[in-house]
Amino acid sequence: DKLQSLLDSSLSASTAHLRSIVEGRTITAAQLTGVLTGMCTLALSTTTAKGEPRISGADGHFLHGRWHFGTARNAAKARHLAARPAASVAHLRGEDLGVFTHGTVEELNPEGAEPTADWQELRAYLQDFYGDDSFDWDREVVYYRLNPHWMTVYAPDLDKLTGT
Repeated sequence: DKLQSLLDSSLSASTAHLRSIVEGRTITAAQLTGVLTGMCTLALSTTTAKGEPRISGADGHFLHGRWHFGTARNAAKARHLAARPAASVAHLRGEDLGVFTHGTVEELNPEGAEPTADWQELRAYLQDFYGDDSFDWDREVVYYRLNPHWMTVYAPDLDKLTGT
């Protein structure tokens, strides 16, 4: 319900141009969560200290209606997000799906501080997906959750996405 409310309010507050593209070519929150399973490649946008945009790729996992992604602790995007937690992500599948999200990141496993209450559960999911010994989960990687304040979906043909 919360995700559907976000999708509805985001689209209704969008420009007429965006609405003309998306309205009638979108899917519900329930349909979206059925489509965004496993790892989804994200284009992640951050900003430098000078306000210059930077875009990079990230493995995204759409869990509980929010994007979760990680990177190396020493990556530029980790420095950007630590200083400026506002971020945007896009997940695109050709012309069949576009999921666009703006929000604020929350660090799930901060170095030298208590992780979020759900970090152990998320870590177990990620370790099952990537393998237990892929890297040092406590020191090498930092994971984020993007808490969205705006999200819209372009999906003109649900059957193409679900293979039906």
